[in-house]
Amino acid sequence: MNNKMTYSLAIIVALSIASGCSKGEVAPSVSPAATATPPVSAGSPTPSPSPSPSPSITPKPSNTPTASPSTSAVPPKSGAIQVIAKPESITVLVNKQNSLPSSYEPTDLVYPDIPFTFAEKNEKRKMRKDAASAIEKLFAGADKDGIHLAGVSAYRSYATQKSIFQRYVLKDGEEKAKMYSAVPGTSEHETGLAIDVTGSGGKCAAEDCFGGTKEAKWLEAHAAEYGFIIRYPKGKTSITGYQYEPWHIRYVGIDVSKELAAKGLTMEEYYNAVPVTK
Repeated sequence: MNNKMTYSLAIIVALSIASGCSKGEVAPSVSPAATATPPVSAGSPTPSPSPSPSPSITPKPSNTPTASPSTSAVPPKSGAIQVIAKPESITVLVNKQNSLPSSYEPTDLVYPDIPFTFAEKNEKRKMRKDAASAIEKLFAGADKDGIHLAGVSAYRSYATQKSIFQRYVLKDGEEKAKMYSAVPGTSEHETGLAIDVTGSGGKCAAEDCFGGTKEAKWLEAHAAEYGFIIRYPKGKTSITGYQYEPWHIRYVGIDVSKELAAKGLTMEEYYNAVPVTK
């Protein structure tokens, strides 16, 4: 019996030792579970996508600078000629860089009731309706001041201007002709808004000697009151491209004419256009 008890006790001790060892292995079994997280974080997809979006976004702003030049209004380079989109505008800028369409003809041309240096009733007497009304008032205002004016040349068609320019080229050569005559399409006379004037006697009509006359002085002082400007003033040849023409007046409307006169500006300066050098 003692031997059996001894044997039983031995078995109990062995079982208790075995159960104690199995409990002790629970803790280490948890630690591998904790160490399992590092592999997940190491292989996590978050690091790999994050670098890829940032390079793909940064190049996109480089498209912005290329858009601004295409949308900005850049004036034409000196010597370049652009065809005017709205030739019927009262304040249209016509010069050596801005040409009227060759087919353009004003639709509201009329005969102003003013004296001319010639008797024929031809296209040179015509002006656009608003300009014709204004020139009648200007002549009447001059008469009140004892200044008697006469028209020399108002509207010209493209064909007429072409003939005139070719005649001057044959006479003086193209370079010199361009200083006082316009290439067809670039003449203000084709707008129906311009007119050359002189004294009623017709002396110095469209000639340099008109400058300094009482008629020229009156026009310089009062033309703006009626919506006209001296289109090619003295000292502005490098800007307008034409020599001083005190006889050539252009209708732009009273608001604009008074502003230009007050500031001493040409139409090129008013529109901040590229100066015409030749």
